[in-house]
Amino acid sequence: MREMRTILTGFALAVILTVLPFVAVIGQWLPREGTLWLIAITAVVQITVHLYFFLGVEITGKHRERLSSLLFACVLIFIMVGGTLWVMGNLYWRMM
Repeated sequence: MREMRTILTGFALAVILTVLPFVAVIGQWLPREGTLWLIAITAVVQITVHLYFFLGVEITGKHRERLSSLLFACVLIFIMVGGTLWVMGNLYWRMM
């Protein structure tokens, strides 16, 4: 029962964090920069919600190995994507 409550709480938070930026853009609640900040902040919070409620990644205790593995994978992805963009941008600049 506790697990089902956790999943439903995560689902409700994920839906709210998804709908909020859409409504802000459609309703034009904020200026452009404010809307971009709202989208970025809700995206980071939604990633955290997914990691905690659905993947069970926590900072404390036995889950620390999962968190360190996830952080290592994020660093590798950042290096690969960033390196690719850097090389492609450099090639584009040299070709023009």
